[in-house]
Amino acid sequence: MTVSVELPSHHPNIRVVSDEHVVTVTLDRPQSKNACTGSMWVALGAIFRDIGFSGARAAILTGANGNFCTGADLGGDGASSATSTSSASIEPRRAPRPPTMTDSMRVLGDAVLAIHQCPVPVVAKVDGLCVGAGLGLALVADLTLCSEAARFSAIFAKRGLSLDFGTSWLLRQRIGVHRAKELAFTAKMISGREAFDLGLVNSAVPANELDAATQSIVDTIAAGPPIAIAAMKRQLDFASTSSLAQSLEFETLAQSVNVHTDDMREAFVAYAEKRPANFSGS
Repeated sequence: MTVSVELPSHHPNIRVVSDEHVVTVTLDRPQSKNACTGSMWVALGAIFRDIGFSGARAAILTGANGNFCTGADLGGDGASSATSTSSASIEPRRAPRPPTMTDSMRVLGDAVLAIHQCPVPVVAKVDGLCVGAGLGLALVADLTLCSEAARFSAIFAKRGLSLDFGTSWLLRQRIGVHRAKELAFTAKMISGREAFDLGLVNSAVPANELDAATQSIVDTIAAGPPIAIAAMKRQLDFASTSSLAQSLEFETLAQSVNVHTDDMREAFVAYAEKRPANFSGS
């Protein structure tokens, strides 16, 4: 039986709410349109690592106050990294090295990987602005749903920067190299409807239908067999760098696990009894 646990948010600007088998993670930093500070990226990584061991079957990643995320604000915490030493110390301690840009970028990378590698399916719900690292945050989810009024941009070129937060990989995976280059080189802003037409998102709906559309697909995923779905996520993620032979071997191993689960037995009993299956996650 799946056991659910309460999850900490790890940061005051990130809300984490568990409801049955679904966890909703909400960025809430209105003064910056949900741009994330360095400590928020660290917290997001910790949150999604926690979700993988929480008993959740699906996760929603979204933003508050009408926007998804406007990227990275690594200097936004307002905290000093200075340290002090006591004059009574026998030997003065050496102050820690201040973080470099490389350190900060690796923090971003760790957050990307934590979401991508989370065994629980992640659905990004996007309204308002979704730009820069925020675009990467939306695309690293397994599914991305948005409002028609959402606005997306790989805005890096306008800031004199190259792609980050995994967008160099994620954009190409979603829409192919030529369209990815167009979005990257021009940094143009596109609407939710245009994002859907490009294949950047799974669906674009009127803003007043976004919550219901997201909940519908998340509820469907959460009602499924979590062991099998976690394996599916890995299968499809690994397929881009695997040969057919490797994928077939992974399928063999995954099915060898699935046939011994209570969920597979329940699926066959439910089929015979002509009723929906009630998967327990065991």
